[in-house]
Amino acid sequence: MKRSIAVAGVISLALALGACAESTDSGDSADTTTATVAETTTTEATETTEVTETTTAEAATTDIVDTAVAAGDFTTLATALEAANLVETLKGPGPFTVFAPTDEAFDALPEGTLDELLADPTGDLAEILKYHVIEGEVMAADVLEMDGQSVATVQGAELTIEVDGEQVTLVDNSGNRVNVVSTDVDASNGVIHVLDAVLLPTL
Repeated sequence: MKRSIAVAGVISLALALGACAESTDSGDSADTTTATVAETTTTEATETTEVTETTTAEAATTDIVDTAVAAGDFTTLATALEAANLVETLKGPGPFTVFAPTDEAFDALPEGTLDELLADPTGDLAEILKYHVIEGEVMAADVLEMDGQSVATVQGAELTIEVDGEQVTLVDNSGNRVNVVSTDVDASNGVIHVLDAVLLPTL
């Protein structure tokens, strides 16, 4: 009888040890799987970050002048900047914020105005162009917080900012109200905000 009990005890112990071994193997397998998933997730996250950083870097490789030219809507502005010898300035390190009138904005000037300005490019034309530039990079989110404020331009005169909801309007020294129609065109040395008219300082 005692021998039978001893044998039964040995068998029970063997089964128990076998169950523990299987449990341990399962735990090791689960740990390995978890580690593999974690490593894969980390790798994917790293790759995603690298792609994002590369895309951001690519988006800001051209300066303000080249960015405006590539956009295709600022042919007149580019011509005026070249005539006024301001291209190299806006290709400089900056940063600059440029309020850029479209070709349609220049076309809306009174007939003959642009021709007169281009005839004396380093005079009034240069002053008008510099009136569209602010030192520093001012993004749209910043402008939306500047309702009622006046900002100094590179030309020396000020612009007044008016904000109504998401709409930003610039009031120039001549009393003209010009709308910002597109924002945050990124460049390597600043940012461009697009205007639907030409700003005119008091000359």
